[in-house]
Amino acid sequence: MMARNYYDILQVDTGCTSEDIKKAFRKLAKETHPDVYQDDTAAVERMHVLLQAYETLIHPDRREEYDRTHAFSRKKYSFNYREFLRSEPENPSSCSKLVFYDLLNGFIEEALETYDRSTRNPEFELSRWLDREDYMDCAFLLAEALEERGDIYRAFGLLMRTVELERTKPYFKHFFVEVADRLRRIVSMKMPGEISRDAYLKALEQLIAVELNHRDTAFYLKKAAEIYCETGHEDRAAVYLQRAFKLDPKLSGTKKLLDKLVDKTVFVRN
Repeated sequence: MMARNYYDILQVDTGCTSEDIKKAFRKLAKETHPDVYQDDTAAVERMHVLLQAYETLIHPDRREEYDRTHAFSRKKYSFNYREFLRSEPENPSSCSKLVFYDLLNGFIEEALETYDRSTRNPEFELSRWLDREDYMDCAFLLAEALEERGDIYRAFGLLMRTVELERTKPYFKHFFVEVADRLRRIVSMKMPGEISRDAYLKALEQLIAVELNHRDTAFYLKKAAEIYCETGHEDRAAVYLQRAFKLDPKLSGTKKLLDKLVDKTVFVRN
């Protein structure tokens, strides 16, 4: 039997675009990832083959070499989707789709420029003009780009929106850990010193409310407790730290806070 080629593996045709490849990979990866089939040793191999196909076809030079080696020819299309979207700079639907297209295809600065310009239009709202799954992917990629640019609070807001949508109907599924990890990195490493204390506390309270997981929620409770203690709200700080220990009895980095709150309550870790 002839081995399947990379286009068959990704379930795309030979004339597909980079966007087609990325969408197909995201869909198949969610179905194939070993975490979904923890007792299926073949899942690891399937994921390896899927990644190999993706890494080859997503890079233009590798794809050209692969096509030449396997005698594939690509269909030629005269229609340029990106230029069509760029030709309607006042159309919020086109701008939303252009932001997503550019993020998927590596035009990061252009995507940010379009997004910044479009947000001045009251009709522009990504979630309105993109379908739910595309919006969630776009929001995650946009948050990543905004974080790299140092626009931390807007990145945080987009990630929190994906959290809300994931809770109503799972889409990222086991890949959702990437959202949780990015939020924790932003809150622990990027926000301190970059935004006001009140804004930082508000972000922590939002994360505490959604309860991503026990470990992270305990961490956010501890950070909020530190702020409450610093601002003279020791009673509330004590309550938050107790809640943190209930979720994570081995929570680290609490010694200084415990020393400050020793007269307020007795903390039990176990």
